[in-house]
Amino acid sequence: MAEVVIRNGTVVDGSGEPPRTADIAIDNGVVAEVGELSGRGRREIDAEGHLVLPGWVDIHTHCDGQATWDPDMTPSSWHGVATAIFGNCGVGFAPVHPGTED
Repeated sequence: MAEVVIRNGTVVDGSGEPPRTADIAIDNGVVAEVGELSGRGRREIDAEGHLVLPGWVDIHTHCDGQATWDPDMTPSSWHGVATAIFGNCGVGFAPVHPGTED
């Protein structure tokens, strides 16, 4: 029995795959399984109608430029970042005028 099972959420896992409805089992603070789970959890959370991001959201990055040359967004992705928010502190590369993209 998992410690926590989050059910029926729209999972966006950071892999590049399209969002999908799935359940997530968590044990010892780690995502143990993602999919259609039949077992119950000690604690159950109904996430229907909500996004579930099994990773953490980095709300303060300066990776705007890096996203253009590093498709894996390393080392952020190595540390479990599933979503990064860009444009913080006035740092940003958009909008760009046509002809000045480089």
